[in-house]
Amino acid sequence: MARTDHYHDPNAPKATNIVVAVTAFVQDDQGRLLMIRRTDNDLYSIPGGAQDVGETIGQTVVREVKEETGIDVDPTDLIGIYSDPAHVIAYTDGEVRQQFSICFRAHPIGGNLRTSTESSEVQWVNRDNLKSLNIHPSIKLRIERGFANDPIPYFSV
Repeated sequence: MARTDHYHDPNAPKATNIVVAVTAFVQDDQGRLLMIRRTDNDLYSIPGGAQDVGETIGQTVVREVKEETGIDVDPTDLIGIYSDPAHVIAYTDGEVRQQFSICFRAHPIGGNLRTSTESSEVQWVNRDNLKSLNIHPSIKLRIERGFANDPIPYFSV
């Protein structure tokens, strides 16, 4: 299912619901960031997705990273909570979500890079090379906060 992210767009459709989702800021021992190229919008992103009924939010992080990248992770701390009502995501089935995403820092503990139905590319990216990738502004904010390594989690006021 394709999606279109509307970010501070006055012509964006009105959100119909909120879904709890996660993203994961994962660095390898060389400081490179785990990135995917999403199949639903063709943008580069850190891995993540929606929480399933019956799992903890930490289990969501582990599952989503594994599903999208092949990498096993251990979530270690919270980078921030992203709930900007001016960021809505419109899906081709008519659903329009207001963003609600919890970004975690996670460490890789195993697995091998691989793509999935949700990721057409998976790679470890040097920080200097991130600027050459087409990354949505809301994901750039998470990445900036992840590299800042602030001990106080970010959240919108």
